[in-house]
Amino acid sequence: MRFKAVLFDLDGTLADTAPDLGRALNMQRQRHGLPPLADDVIRPFASHGTRGLLGVGFGLLPSDSAFESMREEYLVLYDEVFCQYPRLFDGMAAVLETFESQNVLWGVVTNKPRRFTQPLMEALGLSSRAASIVSADDCERPKPYPDTLLLASRQANVTPLECLYVGDAERDIIAAKAAGMEAWVANYGYLSEDDKPEEWGAQDMIASPVDLIERLFDQRIGTLSLVR
Repeated sequence: MRFKAVLFDLDGTLADTAPDLGRALNMQRQRHGLPPLADDVIRPFASHGTRGLLGVGFGLLPSDSAFESMREEYLVLYDEVFCQYPRLFDGMAAVLETFESQNVLWGVVTNKPRRFTQPLMEALGLSSRAASIVSADDCERPKPYPDTLLLASRQANVTPLECLYVGDAERDIIAAKAAGMEAWVANYGYLSEDDKPEEWGAQDMIASPVDLIERLFDQRIGTLSLVR
């Protein structure tokens, strides 16, 4: 195993948070007299924060005059629902347990504000287990800048070269490369039909969380003692 730590994006990589993100968006649409959007319409935008969600929900751009007020309204609604149904992606719990059994550190670097990140990690039962948890507002510049990833490596007491970062958005890969970390794309995350992850410059792509075990330890699941 050539990495001492594996760092994850949160939404769309570690945890499947799209249902709660979409629930808050549809609550907001209802408030403005609009019908709900289907989950599969919202899901590809769930990794892009309020910029993506308000774009698909209301056609808003950050440069629009109504964007900031709508963003604040959305965050108030999201605050009501974001910890109701937290879940890890299938196989992720076993992956984290396997890392821990193999003395591989893991952590989270997200563009979510800490007011949401910390309670969500606690609801998932992960806050005391992670070697690092870094949110967008822990640094002046969030992803795609490398600052939050570099902070996470310092918290875990490892060098960037000893870290792997896994994410499902292009900004994740840009940030990891700028930080000097290896970057892998989580193809099981919230990618849209327009995304071209093969062009992002990542070193690898995985189709499911358990692929991490096979790739990192160079063994098939059947021959590695995967904790379940």
